[in-house]
Amino acid sequence: MRRILATASAVGLAALAGAGCGDKSAIGAGDDGVSLGAAARTVERVTTVEVVREPAGSSGFDPARIYARDAPGVVTVFSVLGDSSSPGGEDGRGVGSGFVLGDAGEVVTNAHVVTEGTGPSIKKAKEVYVAFADGNEVAAGIVGFDPNADLALLRIDPAGLRLRPLALGSAKDLRVGSPVASIGSPFGEPQSLSVGVVSAIDRSITSLTGFEIAGAIQTDAAINRGNSGGPLVNAKGEVLGINSQIRSDSGTGEGVGYAIPAEVVRRTLAALRKDGRVDYAYLGVATARIYPQLARRFKLPVTQGAWVQDVVDGGPADKAGLQAGGDSKRFQARTIKDGGDIITAVDGKPLDSAAALGVALLPKRSGEEVVLRVYRDGRPRDVTVKLGERPEQVGSDPLP
Repeated sequence: MRRILATASAVGLAALAGAGCGDKSAIGAGDDGVSLGAAARTVERVTTVEVVREPAGSSGFDPARIYARDAPGVVTVFSVLGDSSSPGGEDGRGVGSGFVLGDAGEVVTNAHVVTEGTGPSIKKAKEVYVAFADGNEVAAGIVGFDPNADLALLRIDPAGLRLRPLALGSAKDLRVGSPVASIGSPFGEPQSLSVGVVSAIDRSITSLTGFEIAGAIQTDAAINRGNSGGPLVNAKGEVLGINSQIRSDSGTGEGVGYAIPAEVVRRTLAALRKDGRVDYAYLGVATARIYPQLARRFKLPVTQGAWVQDVVDGGPADKAGLQAGGDSKRFQARTIKDGGDIITAVDGKPLDSAAALGVALLPKRSGEEVVLRVYRDGRPRDVTVKLGERPEQVGSDPLP
């Protein structure tokens, strides 16, 4: 339990000012109804932070236990995005989910819950409010948001609130079939639980800038509009990822939802706390996945890696001399540009797929140099590239 002292409310201060002018009977009321006499200068508001531990002997995936333990830490996030001149109206109001992280009043959600627009036209919401499971609803400030990872960090005044923080886990060891639970506010219905399994790992989903978010978790736990920003948790209540998108033809959940992995969340939050923004390195290439049949057809020297198809003019890869493909050829219902460089490793770490290139560049910063192992004309070479800063938006073909 942590105690926070706050100054008296405007009503209380006005009463105290009156008392100082000679009216010794003046009494005001603080924010929580505590009476304030002439000698009182502060109101004590108590923040309770609850840390719940698994009881001894508990094991297995128990949805009821997960909900009882973790749902109090999940919040509904309301944002006023546009014209708020019509109180109570739905226009310009966004609804999503989020969860409490730590005891300092931090709340994590999706960037698209508290912003509108994409790319360079993204704008923050005019107002943001956070509603807790116990009925409290408070204003929140936007510490920062990361459109490339679709994440936002909010901060509330925790005084007088009961917080149930959730812990970030890890998605590194996730396996397909692992049970997971999603808690959030689908269609604005708060504190809703759905359960399922991890359907796939290492998916790529499109961010608010058009660049891909690598390593996303696919799940069949029902995720609908309003779940955005809520946690995807395991049996221990660890947050494996933040629910972000659905794939649907009807606009509702159809068994294919995606969560941003905890590793991406950690990186973004650390940068937002420090700088209020997140720096992303930029290489400036479009690549194709290499697989055995493709390698045989085009007589490639390797069977894994990222085959460069296009290089952005004037970008870091172009300046370093990386070569794009030339003639377009059809193979297995796709068009491939033959003759481009093949990137097989970044700073000595092998790439097992084209998507792995984006993952390898994720921890890098603009201005850093990386060494790419590249095959050109069948022969390996090392190419040093000074990475640039990722632009605010790309076109229909995201470049890592």
